[in-house]
Amino acid sequence: MIQIRKLLLFGYFVFGYFVYTHFNLNFSPYEVTDMNAPATPKTLPSQEDITLARESGRALSTVLLTRAETQQIDFHDEKGAVRTVHIPTSALRLLVEVLTEIGQGNAVSIIPIHAELTTQEAADVLNVSRPFLVQMLEKGEMPFHKIGTHRRVRYQDVIEYKKRIDTERRKTLDELAAEAQELEMGY
Repeated sequence: MIQIRKLLLFGYFVFGYFVYTHFNLNFSPYEVTDMNAPATPKTLPSQEDITLARESGRALSTVLLTRAETQQIDFHDEKGAVRTVHIPTSALRLLVEVLTEIGQGNAVSIIPIHAELTTQEAADVLNVSRPFLVQMLEKGEMPFHKIGTHRRVRYQDVIEYKKRIDTERRKTLDELAAEAQELEMGY
């Protein structure tokens, strides 16, 4: 188990190093307060980053056609030295997804599944106000815990709530559309 953790930590380090060195991405627009907090983009990617992300994403996606569990990547530093790194294919898939989003002009945040969010961060994910989220938490609509006087919500719980509420909304919209069809309202 320790060996797997070391490999995963090394993979995340390699992923960050790979993005930073190979794609010349500037991490300064990102603010990370601790390991549990999401990286919050402050700016959208530049046109140069968008173009580079598109090209790199296409090149890397061809590697994903193989069924290997790990991939080998060669890094060339400024002195011309080559460092070969093996990374899990799942990390490479994540990199391709990140590059695809950047290639579409979107800023990207990566949040660990085990992350705990503040009420403001959770409200931002759900696109609601913080006071509204606090009311939801106090009503028991989503689990939370307190650290001192501060509420914390697991990212995974926020996403599960979002999926549940989106499913309920879709069901209601479908029912309304069916009723409008029955009443021949032109929908």
